[in-house]
Formats: sequence, structure tokens, C-alpha cells
Amino acid sequence: MIATAALTALLCLSVWFDVRSRRIPNLLTVAGLGAALVLRGLLGVSALVEGVEGAGVGLALALVPFALGMLGGGDVKLLAAVGGFMGPSRFLGAFLAIALVGGVLALVEALRHRAGRKTMSRSLAVVKNLALFGRVGYRPTLESEDAMTVPYGIAIAVGSLGWWVASGGAL
Repeated sequence: MIATAALTALLCLSVWFDVRSRRIPNLLTVAGLGAALVLRGLLGVSALVEGVEGAGVGLALALVPFALGMLGGGDVKLLAAVGGFMGPSRFLGAFLAIALVGGVLALVEALRHRAGRKTMSRSLAVVKNLALFGRVGYRPTLESEDAMTVPYGIAIAVGSLGWWVASGGAL
């Protein structure tokens, strides 16, 4: 119950900041990870180790999109905090849910801007770029002039909370 309240508060505040300023403060994400690890530590050493491992998995999975300029630093740290709450095995399911929600948000944003065809074309070019190790194709970043971005904190919150509840909602 306490873990659910802490995770929900972290995610709601993250969404608020992300929508408002497109930034998720370090203080919030670090405090969230700290809360996750303290709550897990109260359950014992093995639960604490699981939290650290989950944070590591969250960080590791987010580093590649961050390095490619497709994800912001606050999103990376928020994913690590979510991993701290969930542990490594639960986080993998949450990560897939987050990616699904993020894809839906991106699709809605593309349709809202009437840029569906352009978005599909660029998405294929991004895949081509990744498949050919950056030799050919389009490589967008958050700073690209014509970048169409969404506050990914929304996807992280909806996917994480959905998976949290679906998987039992407790540490």
C-alpha cells in the first residue's frame, strides 16, 4: 500500500513536471529511487538487492535511446526509479507496457498534426539507420528542428502504473 502510494506520487509529479516544462527534476527522480530502495530495504536484503537490480535494468534499457537522442535524461532517471520499485523481472513487463503506451501517444500526436505519412516514413528511416549502424537513414534527436515529441513521462506513468496494478501492486 505504501509502495503503491509512493510510486503513484512519483509518477504523477513526474507527469506534471514533464507536461508543464518538458523536464523531470533530478530531485524528484533521485528521491523516488531512494524511496523505492528504502521501502525495499525494510523487507530485507534480498528485496533491496532486487530493487538495485531493477534500477540497473531500467537504466540500462534507457541508455541506448538516450544516447541516440531519442529520450531525455529525466526519463532515463525516472525509468531507473520505476525499476527500483519493481525489481528486474517486473520491470521488463512494465518497460514493454511503457513502450506500447509511448507508441500510441506518438501515433496520436502524429495524427493530431496530420503528419501520419511523414511520421511513418521517418520511422522506417530510423529503423534503417539503426539496422545499418548509422551509415544510412534519418537519425532524429529531441533537438531536431522538425522533431515531433511527446512528454514521455506520460507513457512511463501509464505503462508503469498499469503494469504495477496488473502484476499485484506490491513490492
